Amino acid sequence: MRLRDALESVFRPDAVAAVEQKASRAGALLALQGPSQPVWSPRDYAALAREGFAKNPVVYRAVRLVSEAAASVPLLLFDGADELDVHPLLDLLARPNGQEAGADFLEGLYGHLLVAGNAYLEQVPVNDRPRELYCLRPDRVKVVPGPEGWPEAFDYTVGGRTVRLSGTADEGIAPVRHLKLFHPLNDHYGFAPVEAAQMALDIHNAAAGWNKALLDNAARPSGALIYGAGDALNLSSDQFDRLKAELEDGYQGARNAGRPLLLEGGLDWKPMGLTPKDMDFIEAKNQAAREIALAFGVPPMLLGIPGDNTYSNYQEAGRALWRGAVLPLVRRTASHLAAWLGPAYGGQLKLVPDLDAIEALSAERETLWRRVGAAEFLSDDEKRAAVGYGPRPEAD
Repeated sequence: MRLRDALESVFRPDAVAAVEQKASRAGALLALQGPSQPVWSPRDYAALAREGFAKNPVVYRAVRLVSEAAASVPLLLFDGADELDVHPLLDLLARPNGQEAGADFLEGLYGHLLVAGNAYLEQVPVNDRPRELYCLRPDRVKVVPGPEGWPEAFDYTVGGRTVRLSGTADEGIAPVRHLKLFHPLNDHYGFAPVEAAQMALDIHNAAAGWNKALLDNAARPSGALIYGAGDALNLSSDQFDRLKAELEDGYQGARNAGRPLLLEGGLDWKPMGLTPKDMDFIEAKNQAAREIALAFGVPPMLLGIPGDNTYSNYQEAGRALWRGAVLPLVRRTASHLAAWLGPAYGGQLKLVPDLDAIEALSAERETLWRRVGAAEFLSDDEKRAAVGYGPRPEAD
């Protein structure tokens, strides 16, 4: 509905005939921003990737830990209740393109979701069926809303050139699929975990920079160089600059650590030490690391943060990582892939993670099998359904 028609329907309800059509009721509200204009991301993805993933070891390890674990989970394909062992969709996911294996493709997809909050997948069709899949860099993609406010295309920009990719399925399936994490303040872009941990990230990086500067100054804070006392004359500008240059060139830096300081007449060196209060930056750095791990859903002990490593709880922490961070991400992605690519093959295709193949959850699965197997009031098919399997084939 056009803006003019929407206004007339409010102020002159008798002037517009009621037309029943299938469309979102919220579309007219979103259309006020103007159709076919790119909506720019409100954050600097490059800065988050550079200061977080590229420079911070906690963010790097948390992203790699979750994305690698999620990419290692095998996906099972079902058509209704029947599991399919051989299917073109399974072949496509195993080898999405000529440069990547299935695990590499999925690891990049999960990494983009964790760092940017968005992931964009492009499919290249042959005879109306997807032949190759590619993961696009989020900072190069901009959402283009349609007349009703929902995304209808994506602008991909690189090297000063922009290509518009359709986000709707005119024939077959849509060329591009947008996966995003929930964002309460944005209709078109997702919210990245690293963005939620940005304050803790800045504290952690600042503490590391402070520690590096301290190391460059012989691993101790600077002292005070006192010239004379009482009525002694002050240093001239030339003497002050020469003394400062000699101190910087001859006594600062790790290579000059422990070098004795030679002072001329009238000069006295008063070193300054660190108080316990000044040493709180170490605990502040560790607390910032815990907050970063919290944003990604990774137990701190799995990242080696001091004070959070206890061997007796390590296995429990591993299960918490899989249940709280990895599996929800895998299930979300599997449902997107099935909903996007499934219509090209027909049937009621569904992708689900194979929990039996996850070593970290083997103890839980064994407990479940034992408890279900001992339930005499359940039939064999009911027991199979309770642990995630379909009915036993008639041939068995």
